[in-house]
Amino acid sequence: MRWNHFISRKNIFSLIAAVIFFTIAGVTGLLYKNTWVRSQVLSHENKVLTQNLHKTQQELDSLKKENQYVINQQNLEKIKQIQTTYKKAVTTYERLQDLKAVGGKTEKLDELYARVLTYLAEENFSSGEAMLAMLAQQIQSEKEKISTPTQAGANTPVQNSAPGSGFSAQRVETDAGTFLVSIIAADLASTKVIVDTASDGDCKDNCPVLSLGDYVSRSGAFAGVNGTYFCPSSYPSCADKKNTFDVLVMNKNKVYFNSANNVYSEVPAVIFSGNSARFVGKSLEWGRDKGVDAVIANRPLLVSNGQVAFGGSSGEAKENIRGGRSFVGASGSTAYIGVVFNASLDEAAKVLHTMGVQNAINLDDGGSVALWSSGYKAGPGRAIPNAILFVHK
Repeated sequence: MRWNHFISRKNIFSLIAAVIFFTIAGVTGLLYKNTWVRSQVLSHENKVLTQNLHKTQQELDSLKKENQYVINQQNLEKIKQIQTTYKKAVTTYERLQDLKAVGGKTEKLDELYARVLTYLAEENFSSGEAMLAMLAQQIQSEKEKISTPTQAGANTPVQNSAPGSGFSAQRVETDAGTFLVSIIAADLASTKVIVDTASDGDCKDNCPVLSLGDYVSRSGAFAGVNGTYFCPSSYPSCADKKNTFDVLVMNKNKVYFNSANNVYSEVPAVIFSGNSARFVGKSLEWGRDKGVDAVIANRPLLVSNGQVAFGGSSGEAKENIRGGRSFVGASGSTAYIGVVFNASLDEAAKVLHTMGVQNAINLDDGGSVALWSSGYKAGPGRAIPNAILFVHK
């Protein structure tokens, strides 16, 4: 009804304008004959026009004050609040899935999350957001309890340099604190680094995944670590792209993945070939040479040419949360894979720099973290679409 009323007002304004126009046109001839008449007509028409313009402005001001206008503004604010709270709810749910993937106890946390959903269904957003904040703290607390590997603890020796070969569990002291690290070093003169993928080629949805242990077994590897970021099937945001990954990868069969994907072409990458490793700041700097052993991209670059390359957040909240940070690195002809435990990305970069690792790239985190050397040293975590492996030459 208000809309029809508004339309009728517009028609009235148009009619008034038309009347004014034709009235002015009709008296134009008289204006040339009688100056006094001309001045009187112009004065009258200006007065009428001024009155109508004023009336139009009043009508517009009145429309803005009507309930529908106010309701629309309120609805926009409500939609914005719903979107913000929904995003927090999805992120919290995904963190719960990460915790479950690493064996965390989530029964009570699941109950809290169910209460959050009840609040949101009732449009009680303030209570929902307050409980989401509390739930995030409890998830982080539970994650820190279980993230330390069983073979390491307070008695783990402090060792600030990376090992020359083999597996090492050590504590590393930095200006940001002391961190536990599980790391595997291998000489590229006798070790070949490869990437294994569960899929034989690009996959857009419902992609195959395997455990790290399965990758190690089928490739005859002696060590391995989880690979790139991907979209886990348990994440609501991954409903139409389950277990997909978007970055550049060349697997052990010389198959390049995501060659046509330009969205992530600025992600750092490492290329292993023979006795050396090359790190590039952007994967677009690398072609599609199949003469190398392995190519894998991920973000961010943690250490570059012996200097810390990541010094802060790029805008993602997960980067500032402490958790297991898996990595692949190299110094000269020595390759490294490992996990820095209970660290933010900034802290992980400082740890690797302290250890003397010359170049390193961050890998996937959360429930995907897994490290293998004669058994799991971290994980096993969830099944993953790709993994980095050490095999004997």
